[in-house]
Amino acid sequence: MAEEGKADAQLFQLLTNLLQEVEALTNQEEIELRSKIDSLGLEVTKVPSKSTPQLDELEIARELDKLSAKLDDVDEMISSAIAADPQVQSLLSGTADVWMPVITATADERRNFTGSIGDDTTEVKDKEAVANSR
Repeated sequence: MAEEGKADAQLFQLLTNLLQEVEALTNQEEIELRSKIDSLGLEVTKVPSKSTPQLDELEIARELDKLSAKLDDVDEMISSAIAADPQVQSLLSGTADVWMPVITATADERRNFTGSIGDDTTEVKDKEAVANSR
């Protein structure tokens, strides 16, 4: 569970860093997007209380619908930012290999990402060497 928390923290740190880069490039503060990223980060890291009653299937479906709507909002904001500014598209495309696997992975896959983070530096160096040799 602690490893999953690390993956979540890393993902939201990456999103925050990307947002800061976008703000620096566009010279505009994205207050609404920052707020939504912060809110989603808090929602993901929330620990349910032990007295929470078991949810039935209908309640689970409602909760999933709420989370899906939040993700749709984030998707819409990202899409509009990409459409409005080519630099945002370039930034997101250039870092997609970092954040896409985390977003689309299962919880077990995300736990494995945390274990391999230290190994990423050699992989990045290898990719840079290949790119520089072209």
